[in-house]
Amino acid sequence: MVEITEELKKLIEEHALGFATVDESGNPHNIAVGDVKVISEDQLIIGDVYLVETIKNIQKNNNVSLVVWNKDWEDNCIGYELKGTAEHFSEGEWFEKAKKIHEGFPVKGAVIVTINKIKKLAVGNP
Repeated sequence: MVEITEELKKLIEEHALGFATVDESGNPHNIAVGDVKVISEDQLIIGDVYLVETIKNIQKNNNVSLVVWNKDWEDNCIGYELKGTAEHFSEGEWFEKAKKIHEGFPVKGAVIVTINKIKKLAVGNP
């Protein structure tokens, strides 16, 4: 089991993340997501606002990858790759939570990502 540290939680919740899925033909699809929240030591919630292709991909293959870097990466290069599985919810507790996180946006659901691997990509100055 992996654990999201406080350092990583701060990066996740204060930065945009790259969110990658794979379509049924094996072609990658990568988008940027913001307002991602850590909901447990190994889970994230992402609001489904404009995730049409991403949700289709998750329904066919729920393996996902995310990447995040700190804003001052040129001076202090720290980044992480997170791998795991995703599940989409269009009703219930997670959907309601996503609506609160993305208040004012047309939230259609919530994606819960369970992380099974965390890889630190860089440390220190480039």
